[in-house]
Amino acid sequence: MTSPAPTPGSAGAPSSPREPLDGIAQTLDRSASAAIAQATSGLSPATMILAATDWALHLASAPGKQMQLAAKAGGKALRLMGYTARATRDPETPRVVEPLPQDRRFQGPEWHQAPYNVWTQAFLLNQQWWEAATTGIGGVSKHHEDMVSFAARQILDIFAPTNFIATNPVLQKRIAETGGKCLVDGLDYFFEDMRRYLTGRPAAGTEAFQVGKDVAAADGKVVYRNRLIELIQYAPTTETVRPEPVLIVPAWIMKYYILDLSTHNSLVEWLRARGYTVFMISWHNPDGHDRDLDMDAYRRLGPLAALDAISAITGAEKIHGAGYCLGGTLLSIAAAAMAREGDERLASLTLMAAQTEFSEPGELGLFIDESQLHVLENMMWSRGYLESDQMGGAFQILRSNDLIWSHMLQTYLMGERADINDLMAWNADGTRMPYAMHSEYLRKLFLHDDLAEGRFRVDGHVVTMEDIAVPVFAVGTERDHVAPWRSVYKIHLLTNTAVTFVLTSGGHNAGIVSEPCHPHRHYRIATHPHPNGNLAPEEWCERAALKDGSWWLDWGAWLDTHSGEPTSPPPLGNADKGYPALCDAPGRYVLEK
Repeated sequence: MTSPAPTPGSAGAPSSPREPLDGIAQTLDRSASAAIAQATSGLSPATMILAATDWALHLASAPGKQMQLAAKAGGKALRLMGYTARATRDPETPRVVEPLPQDRRFQGPEWHQAPYNVWTQAFLLNQQWWEAATTGIGGVSKHHEDMVSFAARQILDIFAPTNFIATNPVLQKRIAETGGKCLVDGLDYFFEDMRRYLTGRPAAGTEAFQVGKDVAAADGKVVYRNRLIELIQYAPTTETVRPEPVLIVPAWIMKYYILDLSTHNSLVEWLRARGYTVFMISWHNPDGHDRDLDMDAYRRLGPLAALDAISAITGAEKIHGAGYCLGGTLLSIAAAAMAREGDERLASLTLMAAQTEFSEPGELGLFIDESQLHVLENMMWSRGYLESDQMGGAFQILRSNDLIWSHMLQTYLMGERADINDLMAWNADGTRMPYAMHSEYLRKLFLHDDLAEGRFRVDGHVVTMEDIAVPVFAVGTERDHVAPWRSVYKIHLLTNTAVTFVLTSGGHNAGIVSEPCHPHRHYRIATHPHPNGNLAPEEWCERAALKDGSWWLDWGAWLDTHSGEPTSPPPLGNADKGYPALCDAPGRYVLEK
């Protein structure tokens, strides 16, 4: 059993003598909290109650706000009645309120017909009113305000007209066209999905993307393995390669092969074709035996062990480091520690949708506070890890319209199973996270922002991003709900080195997997230091060059400028140096379920 994490402010305080019942009391408390977490899917009831109470009490003591809300309700009711009267005479009457740009639920012409047009306007006006009712109330903490506003949106989305047969004209038309068969098909899909979930089988359609054959199929060898990683070295596809290999550190929350999907959109294949020797970390899928693996273990057994192996195999003096999502955060910590210790093996640092400053984590921060972490830590303590579907569920809630309700509507009511692609198959192939690492990551980085604020320690000493002297290439994505681009952008404020920043179209995953020739892609790019010093994110957007196409091309050119002249490729593994080729890529860790 691991010891409990120290409470904030307890560092250096003398420990009080243990009482005879301390161990029993701690176990009982943890077990009770874990049971609550199981019943609430890992959400803290205390956090939700506190947020609702904070909002309700301050609203009850704000007569001015109540007066405003009453006036808004009356005004919106009058607007709705006026629209209804006008639309009865003229179906082309302009709507009084339009959906938000990202809300695609009411786009069809059927929604402009009576009575569905009125129901749609009533829903959108109601949505606007609740946004006003849950924000701008004096005295409510920002965290509680965000939680209440988010909860109100989730509840409203449940009762959206699109979700019910009686209020969805598109669904009614589909039922009429199929004679009700779509509902029967949808019920079959529902039962199939339930059977797959209960038996632990992958989502329907993922069988078409076999790991090692259809995805993660780049030619290579596993050249190193420890209890946490397999290191894959990919075979060269060019006669000569740059002398600086590229080490890719993916996030351990998902399998590595998002960066080696199909041949046409594999970042690995693209780098090989540009003449780079590519190494990839493939993370072990942890179980209860790995509960004590912490952030430092991930640093030592991950990027540091990989750098040692790459140096021995290739003889390279310099290595390009590239990290995606959590892998980028870990690589940044490793790079800062290396800089402090005078380790100069890194030639450059590329961070793809990776945060190093967590004061603005976006809506994911709704799930991070002391009470929430207490519940989550005890749930992980009982098993030693966090299940992948629990973290995935949090991400789905953040985009419930796109990932939950629209899916249920299309699949279970419309009776249309969407074709799955390689990115969707990868997204269904989740991993677990060990207790110690995930608790430390959430507490030290997300909750307390220790890395940015100079409190994060490696080997007992504080590390800072300011120590990093190598050039940095950082990528944010416009619609990122995991690592919001304004948070990623703060790398400018933490480092004194040259930072080339890219803001690309797409979200956290699709924005990174943005291969050349992918249609409808664009990005902005600029290199800091800017002549006018640090810029706010919005100012940077206005001044950065806007380009069509894939940001990979600019990244490749940037890597070339920080690399030496091409030379002969290194061997695949190096048995003489203790790194023989162990097996073919993709190895065995990526296949762990």
